[in-house]
Amino acid sequence: MDQKVDRFKIPELAVLGGAKKTGARAIVIGSGFGGLAAAIRLAVKGYEVTVLERLDSPGGRAYVHRRNGYTFDAGPTIITAPFLLEELWALCGRNMKDDIDLRLMDPFYQVRFADGRIFHYTGDPEKMRAEVAKFEPSDLPGYERFLEEAEKCYKLGFEELGDFCFQSLGDLAKAFPSLVKMRAWNNLYSLVAKHIKNPQLREVMSFHPLLIGGNPFSVTAVYSLINALERKWGVHSVMGGTGKLIQGLVKLLNEQGVEVRYNSTVRKINIENNHVTGVTLENGQVLYSDLVVSNADTAWTYKNLIDAKYRKVWTDKKVDNGKYSMSLFVWYFGTKKKYPEIPHHMMLLGERYKTLLDDIFKKHHLAKDFSLYLHRPTATDPSMAPEGCDTFYVLSPVPHLDSGTDWQTVAESYRKAIANMLESTVMPDLQANITESFMMTPQDFKDRLLSHKGAAFGLEPLLTQSAWFRPHNRSEDIPGLYMVGASTHPGAGIPGVLSSAKALDSVIEPVVNTYLNQARHAAT
Repeated sequence: MDQKVDRFKIPELAVLGGAKKTGARAIVIGSGFGGLAAAIRLAVKGYEVTVLERLDSPGGRAYVHRRNGYTFDAGPTIITAPFLLEELWALCGRNMKDDIDLRLMDPFYQVRFADGRIFHYTGDPEKMRAEVAKFEPSDLPGYERFLEEAEKCYKLGFEELGDFCFQSLGDLAKAFPSLVKMRAWNNLYSLVAKHIKNPQLREVMSFHPLLIGGNPFSVTAVYSLINALERKWGVHSVMGGTGKLIQGLVKLLNEQGVEVRYNSTVRKINIENNHVTGVTLENGQVLYSDLVVSNADTAWTYKNLIDAKYRKVWTDKKVDNGKYSMSLFVWYFGTKKKYPEIPHHMMLLGERYKTLLDDIFKKHHLAKDFSLYLHRPTATDPSMAPEGCDTFYVLSPVPHLDSGTDWQTVAESYRKAIANMLESTVMPDLQANITESFMMTPQDFKDRLLSHKGAAFGLEPLLTQSAWFRPHNRSEDIPGLYMVGASTHPGAGIPGVLSSAKALDSVIEPVVNTYLNQARHAAT
């Protein structure tokens, strides 16, 4: 080291669980998958990290409810791209398999149509061809062409751009050739319809964006990459539930000396000289840090945690004028009998597809009919319910709060309509066998999870609200502020939020480099 630089004291580095502790501090707001992943990556870079969670336990949307022997995962239950999780364990010098038992699903999903026909969606290429042929043999060549398009989008859209941190128009220009190759201006349904003629097969191959808050008739065709992602890496579930992954990540943080503080609501992100200096909690406590990473909803972060005078890009007007994803109605219930014919993941599609999605996304109208995702984790792990019982949740996409729906009044009647539908189709005698029951509505997404308009996935993943156009991982407005999670780039879903944390690696230097650069700058 240059003798001149030697005079500038670099904080002593002490090894703790593989991480190097220094005087550089980072605060992470929120303990969802994105926040925990960001905290791990910051810790191994040498930052002293504090994670602040407003709920009483970790997970955010992946919170876990435990009631009378039943375990209910509140949110994400479909695990793909497990290598992104394995990376986090490896960064800490650990093997994920020592803590987490992942099981490959077969089939990935059972898709049931209103007429009773069933498509078994699997990762086995031959089984998939047989399922396609069962519905429409003449669509097999088109199905193969669609798979080729999806694979191209996976390589360009996920492998190249998934964890790319967009910061400037120059970055958008670099990505533009890939967007052209993927024909990103087309919507996903039109891509599917170009190759597949059978209406039900079109639904099977296009429903995936709904899992991340997108309308298949509006989202960019780039999201065909989800089909390829699942084929390549599989769809998995975790023994013990998704909450086991959250517990594993918290354990990694504890081993790195990271504090996760619960019941800690951030009231304000503090800024001095146009740079983040830390946060103020709801109880008035001020915590100082060199940088802040928000895993909270980006719209909420900008509108409620940062004074408007610091926001030239994400003004209140821009936040409010965004087009937001749908919300969710989720009914959690336990039964005193088992339903062995129900698989782990089941999609029950209604009679309407496009017009129902128009009601949800465009008209913001709560329709009387619905399509559902039914989750039965006890199909794989019976320990998630008392012996002889089953744990379920059923999820219905619904409009966000711009619909004007009074969920306090409507929730019970909506739940009962879903129960009647399930009982008349796939779960006979359901209502006589329910032992546990509670709900989550769009109002809960707003009040409990602080989601703008109660939207479950932030901004809708339209082309004009994706990549560079989505809230950046490094704030465009405030130096020292970073964003991770579903409402920033690349978007929702466990692979998306983990990739958002990985994107920070390219824009946040390790602490040693930070201090060396500061020292060299001061020396000159």
